[in-house]
Amino acid sequence: MTVTRRVALRSLFTLAVTAFTGGALGRVALRGPAGGADDPHAFDEMYGGRRILGLSGPGGEPVAFVDGRPLHLMRCADGGYVTPIDHYESCPTPLAAVRAAVDELGAAPLSPLAGAHGASTDPTGGSPRGVHA
Repeated sequence: MTVTRRVALRSLFTLAVTAFTGGALGRVALRGPAGGADDPHAFDEMYGGRRILGLSGPGGEPVAFVDGRPLHLMRCADGGYVTPIDHYESCPTPLAAVRAAVDELGAAPLSPLAGAHGASTDPTGGSPRGVHA
């Protein structure tokens, strides 16, 4: 009986995660490749061999993706932006912050946790530079 309950709970969890992430990605896809012509945070380009995409998310806050994976952007007190990948220097725009993260990543893959808002784990995995091998 416990195996059945475990399988049911695991399946329910998988469905919930799929529904949540599928809905979030669907909303991004519906907005189009750059969030619209009047979007102040819109960009869609190849940089450093990676596709970077930015647009305004909920509340007008910038949202960024690197190769389709979300990259968390944080606003600094000076008005600039940093990411968990390159949080040592404040960049003037979300685009500059995403480019700095791509420069720091090099050929390393972006961690799935680099876009985690409110995750209980360290989004850099404990690495001082945020790069995961």
